[in-house]
This record gives sequence, structure tokens and C-alpha cells, in this order.
Amino acid sequence: MAEDRQHKTRTRLIHAGRTPHEFSGVVNTPVFHASTVLAPSLEAWRQVRSAPPPNYNEGIDAPITYGVSGTPTTYRLEAALCEIYKAGDVVMTSSGLSAITAGLLAVLKAGDHLLMTDTAYFPTRKFCEQVLAKFGVETTYYDPRIGAGIAGLMRPNTACVYTESPGSQTFEVQDIPAIAEVAHKAGAVVMMDNTWGTPLFCDPFALGVDIVNEAVTKYIGGHSDVIMGLLASTRDYSEQVRSTVRLHGHYVAPDDLYLAARGLRTMEIRLRQTGETGLALARWLEGRPEIECVLHPALESHPDHALWKRDFSGCSGLFSAVFKPVPDQALAAFYDGLTLFGMGASWGGFESLVKPTDITPERSATTWPHEGPIVRFYTGLEDPDDLIADVEAGLDRMRAIAAVAG
Repeated sequence: MAEDRQHKTRTRLIHAGRTPHEFSGVVNTPVFHASTVLAPSLEAWRQVRSAPPPNYNEGIDAPITYGVSGTPTTYRLEAALCEIYKAGDVVMTSSGLSAITAGLLAVLKAGDHLLMTDTAYFPTRKFCEQVLAKFGVETTYYDPRIGAGIAGLMRPNTACVYTESPGSQTFEVQDIPAIAEVAHKAGAVVMMDNTWGTPLFCDPFALGVDIVNEAVTKYIGGHSDVIMGLLASTRDYSEQVRSTVRLHGHYVAPDDLYLAARGLRTMEIRLRQTGETGLALARWLEGRPEIECVLHPALESHPDHALWKRDFSGCSGLFSAVFKPVPDQALAAFYDGLTLFGMGASWGGFESLVKPTDITPERSATTWPHEGPIVRFYTGLEDPDDLIADVEAGLDRMRAIAAVAG
């Protein structure tokens, strides 16, 4: 759909990467279950294996060499996401975490220095400390609000600055253009986790990012039944990113790819609905006496609201609230009586979730200033009034138990 880039996002999401008449008019790209792909001749065998990497911006599919390398099920989804991200290339990975680790490994080598945001996904920290360190890569964690001040942490061997905006538990918005300017002057790559904003609400490449990772598990999949990641990159890094993903064996099963492609078609409508509901709940929570503060960058009260407004065109349904200190049994009364919010660690599906969050073990460069418990909320596609009523009943239970406990 390269010729239709003038169309609006919702239209592009419906049509990108689909070529029905190549598959007998079938609307969705079929699921190709294939390990072995035969070549009709020696010449064809040699041509396929010497072909350059795909250039989805020109509408070219990758050659099919072997099932794990991908089939039309893979390539059509990657092509669609490449168009939506306005990227040089997009490659699918087996999980959101594998997208992070493969992206880092694509640009780091022994002796390099990595700057990692202090809000990073906790398994990313473990990867830095238990894998990268073993291979001679040193990691320094930095305050996500450092902005251009990151210049003070750059070293001659700093090869990558990893960002996540906003942080997926405490929702600090990073000044990505300021960080990118400093990093690029020093010759470092900028990588960003864009799972919260998705390409629909944030264009990382316009902010100066070189490599983007996203958990397809979340909003692209959208139905809590897919585990997958993606790496989008500028053309300068596409070949080394794609080859690193393949060499580490991060292949994705065709049935999951099909589900992700299906989820992509309704992503914009779901994302906007969950975002509107989340913001409504966040505003309501700001008025509750049990709440110390609400961590949602689209709120005017958020310290990074101006940055969010500059870099994002919308918000997703994920945010946190800091509760005032309460006895543990009172907090349990809040969680355990919820009927519409499940307690789970993921998000991005059709159902609403809450997650008990402990920041202290996950910070080393910054100090968390709040004493009360943090509750991460994800609002799904339920009616906003019903979700607010469920949370209200939970807060009422919590307050009643707290009063009895003294």
C-alpha cells in the first residue's frame, strides 16, 4: 500500500500488508505452516540465498529460504508494520523481551558501555547484569528525566542509550530529542521502547531514535493470547538488527503471526477507547482522598505533561496511582474484591487489569519518593462507568478496613 500513504492511520491499518488477490482473493494473508521450502532449480536456489534483505518501503517481499526465516504470513505483517512505523525495516521476534535483548545485542560488543534508563522493564535489567556483563558490556543506569544532561554520563565507549517513554510503571516521559542529539554527537545508537505509545501515538524516528522495540503482546495482539515482539529500525541499522534476530533464533510461529495481523486491523479503535477510559479513571482517582497522586502523563498535574503533549498524539490505557499508606489487610480488601479488574502483569488486551507494583528493587539511579503502595491500572474495553464503580467499591472496602485497623 506504498502508494496510499496519504490515507489516515485507521485506513492504513486496515489495508497495509494485505494483498488478497495474490491468495485467491482471501482477505487475510493465509497461515503458512512450513519448515521446508523447495527451490525449483539450482539457479533459483542460488538466487534466493544471495538476495538482499527486504525493503518494505518499496513493497518488496523477502525471499522464502526456509520456514523459520519467514513465509508470506511473516512478511506481510512485517511490511504492514514497516509502513505504519515509517521504518526502514521491521522484524518480528518471539517476545517483547527478545526484541529488547536482540536490539541491544545488534549494536553492542565486548568493551562497550550502555546507558540504560532506570525505569527499564525489570527483565531488561537482569539481562544487562547477568548476560551483557558476562560478555564485557558495562551498564550505567540513569535518571529518565535527565534529558540533555545525559552528556555527563557519556563515555568514549558508550555505544547505546536505551530509553523507554513513558516508563511502564511510573510513567516518566523522557526528552528523547535532547537525549538523541547528545548520543548521536558521541556516535551512540538510541533505542526506545514504544509499547505504551505505539506508532499510532508516537513517532520515535521523528524524535531521533534509531531502533524501536515494541511488545506485540500488548496493543497489536490486543486479545491476551499472543506473545511476540518487534524491532523497527532506520535503514542504517536494519540489516544488523534483522541478522541478529535470526542468528539468535527468535522466530515466531505462523498462527501467532496471523493473530497479530488480525489484531493490527482493529488496533486504532481499541487503543483510543482504552486511552479515553484510562484517562477518565485517572481523572476520577485524582479526586479521591485515598490517592496521593496519579501517574498519567496526559494529566495536567503530571510533571512531564508538556513533554508528553509535544511528543505524543494520544494516550493508552495504562497508568499508575500512588495510594496513601494503608495496612496490608486494607490493601488486600481493595484488590481481592474487584470484579472487573483482573490481577495480572500484562496489559493491552480487551480486559481491565490491576498490578501491585514495588518500585524499590527496580531502581538504582533514582530514589522513589513515595511511601504508599503503587497500583498499576490498565483499562480495557469495558464501560468506563462500570470500571469506576468497581474501583470505587474497592476504595470503600479499603477505607473501611483501614479505619478498623486504626
